[in-house]
Amino acid sequence: MKVVGLIPSRLKSSRLPGKPLKNICGLPMIVHVYKRCLLSELLDDVFVVTDSNQIKSAVESFDGKVIMSSKEHQTGTDRIAEAAKNISADIIVNIQGDEALVVPSHIDKVTKALINDPKLNIAILVNTFYKKDSLSDIKVVLNNRSEVLYLSRSDIPNDYHNKNQEMLKAYHIVPFRKKFLLEYTKMPKSFLELIENNEYLRILENGYNIKAVKVNSSAISVDTYDDLEIVRKLMIADKYFNLYS
Repeated sequence: MKVVGLIPSRLKSSRLPGKPLKNICGLPMIVHVYKRCLLSELLDDVFVVTDSNQIKSAVESFDGKVIMSSKEHQTGTDRIAEAAKNISADIIVNIQGDEALVVPSHIDKVTKALINDPKLNIAILVNTFYKKDSLSDIKVVLNNRSEVLYLSRSDIPNDYHNKNQEMLKAYHIVPFRKKFLLEYTKMPKSFLELIENNEYLRILENGYNIKAVKVNSSAISVDTYDDLEIVRKLMIADKYFNLYS
């Protein structure tokens, strides 16, 4: 079974313009993500998928592989689906380009969910989260089979009875069966997807399941300048950074 990691990346970001190229301990953020993916035991190949020549040049200057894509894509999933059409693979793993602290073993853990269950089409990592009112973080609630019930930018579940209510956050490492990825990205945008601005709701609204795999992680997506400063501080002592820096 061939597994390929695809990292969608674009320069335009409303909250942090040009974020893939932001310097983190001497390397552009997108290079950190790429190098950490190479430490995965299950990924047979890794590519950055972008519409930006600047990102392409940055990645290739560190010997990374790049696939150029259309500038018309509105989501990272659509971007990797374009690239996946021309890739020989059974499983495509979407590794979000702002997961600068992604842990290689976490990529393997969520990918194994698809390898071990041939009926499963998609899975996603989740980790414990307590920060309130953070619209840039996607919160997740699950059923008793660890399947996603809903994803939201709002705080779910509500803390009406417990002000210290634990939440789960989407940790954006998402393996797809290639066939399902290509079918899903052809579906029309859905009602809840448009409200929450989250394309994975399209999967739920069309009646498919998303398996959640919980891990202990302090990794955060870099969506704001505050996030960037936190990641810069954490990267200094990060054990994986020492393996590729």
